[in-house]
Amino acid sequence: MKIKDLKLVRSQAEMRDWPEGKFLIDTVNTHSFVLAQQDEEFARALLEADALLPDGSYIVKACRWLKMKNAPEQKIAGTDLFLYEMDRLERRGGTCLFMGSSEAVLKRIREKATTKYPGIRVKTYSPPFKSVFSEEDNQAIINAINDADPDLLWIGMTAPKQEKWLHDHWDALRIHCHAGAIGAVFDFFAGTVNRAPEWWLRHNVEWLYRFIREPRRMWRRIFVSGPAFLWAVLKEKLSPSA
Repeated sequence: MKIKDLKLVRSQAEMRDWPEGKFLIDTVNTHSFVLAQQDEEFARALLEADALLPDGSYIVKACRWLKMKNAPEQKIAGTDLFLYEMDRLERRGGTCLFMGSSEAVLKRIREKATTKYPGIRVKTYSPPFKSVFSEEDNQAIINAINDADPDLLWIGMTAPKQEKWLHDHWDALRIHCHAGAIGAVFDFFAGTVNRAPEWWLRHNVEWLYRFIREPRRMWRRIFVSGPAFLWAVLKEKLSPSA
């Protein structure tokens, strides 16, 4: 997968033109892009989503440097997607299902949503905590989603697991709504992890803030995936077919 293979949403304004009904939304950042280089299933999940958001300023800069046609105009984070879709559902009313994370995090999500989004009925489901789901696990998750019949579905299991799960089981989900893989946003909304303050976001250094707060979790993304992403972009730039 190359940067130029990504069909990215250009701006948040485009989100208003998304169709109603079953619609799959994923995000891509430098770390997930690097992971997809060695994981064909993950790459396919990203490329076949109905909408792919550029969740990182360096993704946006790489697209511009490569002079991509229809390059994104701005970073659109998973949090931006979450706030847009939740506000939209709040205005008309409906049911939102959060599938993923731990029961402790989901409990805080339910409590906060009651105050912030009183017009939304919030349902949750915490899947087993394991690296690979069994067929029974997968069917239980599918049944929980179908039984909830949500007007909005969020999946939170970290990348690439969440994107691959949605892609692999998309046809089995009898839903008629927008669905997005937004793992980190579960913790942001619950308050178990703080998102960077506005200054850090405005200066495109959210990655540094998160590294300072969670060095053990973030070091590989920054010091391994970061250089690997820059190398992939440089190779693409210098490629004769670029």
